[in-house]
Amino acid sequence: MGHRLEGKTALITGSTSNIGRAMALEFASEGAHVVVSGRDESRGEAVIAQIAEMGGKGDLVVADLDGSVEACSDLAARATEIVGRIDVLVNNAGVFPGSTTLMTDEATFDHVYAVNVKTPYFLAAAIVPSMVERENGVIINLGSWVARLGVPVGSLYSSTKGAVETLTRAWASEFGPLGIRVNAIAPGVIRTPVDDGFGDQHPGEMMMRGTPAGHSGSPDAIAHAAVYLASDEARFVHGTIIDVDGGRVGVAVLCP
Repeated sequence: MGHRLEGKTALITGSTSNIGRAMALEFASEGAHVVVSGRDESRGEAVIAQIAEMGGKGDLVVADLDGSVEACSDLAARATEIVGRIDVLVNNAGVFPGSTTLMTDEATFDHVYAVNVKTPYFLAAAIVPSMVERENGVIINLGSWVARLGVPVGSLYSSTKGAVETLTRAWASEFGPLGIRVNAIAPGVIRTPVDDGFGDQHPGEMMMRGTPAGHSGSPDAIAHAAVYLASDEARFVHGTIIDVDGGRVGVAVLCP
């Protein structure tokens, strides 16, 4: 157990699996009291059990974040009731439709923007006032490497992540003078520990060929970056997008 987040509380949306789960475990291991949030109660309870096993503090709040003010306000209220205050908000929940523009209907478009953009917007709006009262708080958003590097499938998703990264800079300007730091992490190609049978022929591995890292990343890589941004070590970091992508965006890819 570490102490980098000792005494802090954190609400992490979409933290019952993958990147969100890794962040919840890492925050707890560094001393934070974590509110785990997601739609799947059984998966959430499994995360809470892991936190307890490592000697950390965690509570589960089941929530289906549909982008509405009501859903966001309800989650903020229930999380605050449990931990007393929210020091760190991590906007991680998101959905990814693997469809092209010509295959996307209006209902899908509205749903993806509701979860990926409206939810972090109105959740921040619900939590920031209490941070302003304390003149202290941290917001960490999750962007994506595809917000700045075009790929043929995923125009809808990438546009939402572009919006989130723009919100990060705007919020840093809006909330920074009030004592709230706002930054984002842009994950690259991240694979879960689950054996999917693809091996080195996984599409993610193929996209990373020729990059400095040469392979995909793990959820833990994102969790480590999130701990840094949430900690006092990053107290002079505002409005920044940290690329945790193995060099996929920032370096020319030279295919072998």
